[in-house]
Amino acid sequence: MPLTHLDAQGNASMVDTGEKQVTRRSATARSIVVLPEEVLAQLSDGATLQSAKGSVFQTAILAGIMAAKKTGDLIPLCHPLGLDHCHIDIHLNENQEVVIDCTARITAKTGVEMEALVGASMAALTVYDMCKALSHDIVIRETRLMAKTGGKRDFSRL
Repeated sequence: MPLTHLDAQGNASMVDTGEKQVTRRSATARSIVVLPEEVLAQLSDGATLQSAKGSVFQTAILAGIMAAKKTGDLIPLCHPLGLDHCHIDIHLNENQEVVIDCTARITAKTGVEMEALVGASMAALTVYDMCKALSHDIVIRETRLMAKTGGKRDFSRL
């Protein structure tokens, strides 16, 4: 399968979506952030982390949503999209890792995988930024697509 962002001469090219069908599309991406013990010790009620800068998780949610809405400005060949919906969920898993899920939805001719990935990534970077005064041993371990629907083929690892 050829790369979709290259033209016949191998030059970078935005995909022409003019002939595609408008469908309801969604994508969910996940980032995992590993916080060291000294940061985890700051968790109150097991759900919210407060720093001198404010609520870590609430700030990360807002940053992730804002970034998802700006994906077309950040990634050169992404289409600028007006998202119908963007939701970010942040929680601690059984391994005491911060799990960030970003789901983006749109009714359009192109998918929202990049918007979900950018949203999850920026939320993870914001967790880092908000907690770095407590430790520089924070690790953003992975960001990956978890599911997508509404395009040529659906995908899910959920």
